[in-house]
Amino acid sequence: MRRIGPALLAFFGVACITAAIAIPAWLVPQLRVVPLDLDIVSVSTTVPADNATGNRFPAVIFDRCSVSENRARTLEAHLTQQRRSVIIEPSDRREATVQSAQSVLIDRVRDADGNETDPTVAPAGDERQCSDGLLTASIDRVSLNRKTSVPNGTVSMLQLEAAPEGVDPKTVSVDLGKRQGFQYKFGFDVQKREYYYYDLNTRQDAPAKFVDEKVINGVKTYHFVSEVPEKDLSELPNVQGNAALGTMLTMPARWWGITGRGIRPNTPIEMHRYATATRHVWVEPETGTIIDGREDQHQYFRSPDQSDATAQPVRDFRMDALKATFQWDDATIANQADKANHYKNLLKLGGFWLPLILGILGVVLLAAWAFLFWRGRRRDDTRPDDGDGFDGRGPDDDGPDGPTRVIPRDTDDRPGAGAAAGAGAATAVIDRDRPADPDATAPSETARPAGLNPWERPTEQIPKVSGPRHAESGADDFGPVHRDTPASDAPADDTATRNWERPAE
Repeated sequence: MRRIGPALLAFFGVACITAAIAIPAWLVPQLRVVPLDLDIVSVSTTVPADNATGNRFPAVIFDRCSVSENRARTLEAHLTQQRRSVIIEPSDRREATVQSAQSVLIDRVRDADGNETDPTVAPAGDERQCSDGLLTASIDRVSLNRKTSVPNGTVSMLQLEAAPEGVDPKTVSVDLGKRQGFQYKFGFDVQKREYYYYDLNTRQDAPAKFVDEKVINGVKTYHFVSEVPEKDLSELPNVQGNAALGTMLTMPARWWGITGRGIRPNTPIEMHRYATATRHVWVEPETGTIIDGREDQHQYFRSPDQSDATAQPVRDFRMDALKATFQWDDATIANQADKANHYKNLLKLGGFWLPLILGILGVVLLAAWAFLFWRGRRRDDTRPDDGDGFDGRGPDDDGPDGPTRVIPRDTDDRPGAGAAAGAGAATAVIDRDRPADPDATAPSETARPAGLNPWERPTEQIPKVSGPRHAESGADDFGPVHRDTPASDAPADDTATRNWERPAE
């Protein structure tokens, strides 16, 4: 058990240090990808372009009902743009497909006469009227490389119509082809340079240039601005391959309100709907999370023919179809800031704090193991030998307790006991502090077999004595007994055993 504890300390110490090295190399790359639980909800409302307050109708929209009237009209309005982006199939460890549903709702309008109206939205499946509160709706689907957040081309489509139940959305969607720019998030480690940003309204990539830094809700962000070039929306086909409804209008000159030299009121004039935009995004640079967004949308009708053959009033004509500045609301900004902080904390935990804690713990465990190992070695070096009484030292070496004391043996009144006792005392106990007693009985050095330790096999060091033996005398092999002298009257004399020599064999 004493060895298991240090072994466990060493094992877990090495494991902690190994994990501290491996986690940044393995875990952090797993975190630096588009998360498969991505769920971004953004709400933006129209605000005055100059950020003035008190304007309840900061946007301008085309009055769709005026198509059936004598003259084109526009309305002042307040709009709300809603967007939710989630992950759908196909998605795996390499790619993530984002589905983003977007709608623009008309909250309230005011006509030229000052009449205010709050439009309503028809239920799904019902026929929509020109006064319906739903201005636009679409569903965008795009597959991204999870490491770079750049579209990979696997899925790139735009759904412009509602798909009936059981119908594949692809049948009511337009293939957008290959795109390059970011949309719903930037990549990781954003730099202060230019990136492509994809504009869904005009279906084109536009450069987004770095402008400055800004702290939003405690989060450092990079501010990028993208100027979307003018695009003729009639060139963007619908599912059927035709120009989308409302992108081309041919109406009399008087309906457009165009007058001038050489222009007749009933002359049909074809106008196309164009779009441009200025987009602002504030991006958290470490994770690529978009914290705030602002879009200046401008769509308008104008003549596609700008040649000299076209009358000047026609070439100069512009009529707003949509002019609005959409600004993310405070709740969206706060939510995105929280997401950015969450992703940053995960990266910091996996890339710094967790390796640091595991590394320190590993060093402490190994230090504890080294201390216990050193202490164990030191204890073994100072511990006396444990054995059966024999430590390998010779008869002249002192033991751990000092010199051996002579323990006198009890005398025996039996005949010959003195001789036996003398012999036994001489061979069993040695006084190491004083020289050997010349009268003590001890085996001759010559009688000891070469190389034999007398303390290992003491009985083999006692020589055998040959000669006549009488059972009645009570003598044994430890020494001769004189038959002429009664054993009971003879004093104990050990000269016979002291002066014997081992007979030749």
